[in-house]
Amino acid sequence: MTQPTRIYKHSAAGTDWAALLLGAGLGLTLALQLTTVRKSDFTSLYSIFASASRLSALVGTYFAIVGIFLVARIPWVERGVGHDRLVTWHRKLGPWSLYGIGVHVLFIIFSFAGQDSIPLYKELWRMLNTFEWMWFALAGFVLMILAGVTSYKKARAKMSYETWWIIHVYTYIAVAASFMHQVINGQMFIGHPLNRAYWTALYVLMAFAIVYWRFGVPLVRSMRVNLKVEKVVIEGPGVVSVIMKGRNLHTLGAQGGQFFGWRFFTRGHFLMSHPYSLSAAPTEHLMRITVKDLGDHSRSLAFIKPGTRIFVEGPYGAFTAGRSTRPHVVLVGGGVGITPVRALIDEFSGGVQMDVIFRASKEEDLVLRKELDYLAFNSGGSIRIHYLVGPRKNHPMDARAMRRLVPQFADSDIYICGPEPLVTAVKTAFEDVGGSKNRFHDEAFAFHKE
Repeated sequence: MTQPTRIYKHSAAGTDWAALLLGAGLGLTLALQLTTVRKSDFTSLYSIFASASRLSALVGTYFAIVGIFLVARIPWVERGVGHDRLVTWHRKLGPWSLYGIGVHVLFIIFSFAGQDSIPLYKELWRMLNTFEWMWFALAGFVLMILAGVTSYKKARAKMSYETWWIIHVYTYIAVAASFMHQVINGQMFIGHPLNRAYWTALYVLMAFAIVYWRFGVPLVRSMRVNLKVEKVVIEGPGVVSVIMKGRNLHTLGAQGGQFFGWRFFTRGHFLMSHPYSLSAAPTEHLMRITVKDLGDHSRSLAFIKPGTRIFVEGPYGAFTAGRSTRPHVVLVGGGVGITPVRALIDEFSGGVQMDVIFRASKEEDLVLRKELDYLAFNSGGSIRIHYLVGPRKNHPMDARAMRRLVPQFADSDIYICGPEPLVTAVKTAFEDVGGSKNRFHDEAFAFHKE
């Protein structure tokens, strides 16, 4: 087993420097804005609102740009901070970006309408047709609202991954559409070349990061490994495994427990990248994913033809065996969340004791059961499998139940992937027995699992 302590120290240090860098950027943004402030900006109520709207716009736009940087898949950022943490920061910054830009829109219309002594709707129409690039800015604001609204849990739960992904991509268009109106009409840019250079650099770097890391690098790496569908295996009702064959797959640096964004070069699959976890540790020539039918894309994977080329982005995620610090690990999978857990088993070397807990509502949901039983049978007793099938009330995941099931629970590393209620229950149980948070490793089980 690899030494995990370095990974934890590296991750903590990465979080510190990333937070410091983002804070410094915000401080510079505010400082540059203050250099443009004039006495006339505070001579009336309306001028105060206008000044507040400009400040709000800069902060909101800065958060939007940073949010895009966080999910640009920059390797040294992913390794230093961790993919899950970056996604969490992205989600938390998103609403504040929308709030900031929303306040800017409301305050600037109110301010100008008050100074011109006309109704708000007339002022909005006048601004759209008087100032350059304002229609593009309005379109960008509407797209940001759409992306923001559809990011809330209740909204996401009512739409397919495909719909959510397309709407979310609009965020890039929204930020780009707002650039020209910002640097041409903004008081903080007119006559202030340093401000304009700073913001232009932010936009250029953002665009470069997206084009290079999200498209350029994955394209080159995909061509190098020449990954193609080898075969599709029906694992159970609504569950399929896609086995892929390529060359020099070690160059991808993938580990069991991680996931890729997959694009299959066939109709209905190429335009959109879908994230699926590896369901077995990769070899030099083979990789496998196991997917449950939860949407149009996952359903149609059963009909992918052998020989179909594949474009991959990744690997992503820190749900890896190298993070463990104990000779005993507890691996928990809920439903199709067992797939990264299954891949993790391959990564632990001899001598590590494993208790694998598979939680499912019905017997037919126990995907990959034959493989799990085979691994346990040939492990010499180092792997124990626990199948917990039935309603939640029959299988409480509290501290008492977990200790009864796994006596070493408190002194183990815990890996879990599954629905949020399951993750929360096991995390609470681990805290109740005094387990350290550094030994609890969970994998987000939302849209990236489809």
